[in-house]
Amino acid sequence: MNKFQTFIFKFRSFTPIPLLILLLIIAKPTISSFLLGFCLMLLGEFIRLWAVAHAGGATRTREVGAPYLVTTGPYAYIRNPLYFGNMMIYLGVVIIGNSGLEWMLPLTFVYFFIQYSLIIALEEETLITLFGARYEEYRAKVPKLFPYAGYIQPIEHRPCDWKEAFYSERSTFASHVAVLLLLLGKMIFNQRFF
Repeated sequence: MNKFQTFIFKFRSFTPIPLLILLLIIAKPTISSFLLGFCLMLLGEFIRLWAVAHAGGATRTREVGAPYLVTTGPYAYIRNPLYFGNMMIYLGVVIIGNSGLEWMLPLTFVYFFIQYSLIIALEEETLITLFGARYEEYRAKVPKLFPYAGYIQPIEHRPCDWKEAFYSERSTFASHVAVLLLLLGKMIFNQRFF
């Protein structure tokens, strides 16, 4: 395992902070940018919830590994639905910010594409070690980071637990609310004083 990849994996929850600070400095949200970005964030969070409902709380670890191979729900369309959902959420936040979109959107996309590519490579090494041919079969059928219209028959079945998903996502919800409140505050401040 690469030490840099392991570091990025462990601190993946904190990597959005530099981009968020930059966005808050330049943000000029409007009601329409807020609504559009918020809808994208909601869609991204739904994908995350759906993924956690199938994968369980094991997605909240700082150690690379998995107690079981998850191929149901969104995992039948994409191998990394949590990261795909996150990218939608981050892009939604940038749209809410409504400033420098011509460079902030590509910067955010590239930033997280690189980060998730490093993390996914690390996770896949581990999954091949843990699940061998079953994971290789799954990996051959399902795209890594961008879904397609096809659906594979799950290799293994696991019950879906929405209650556990909502419980597991509570810190994610809290961080989203904090970001939305900061951007809402920026919108109100900009309308009052500029």
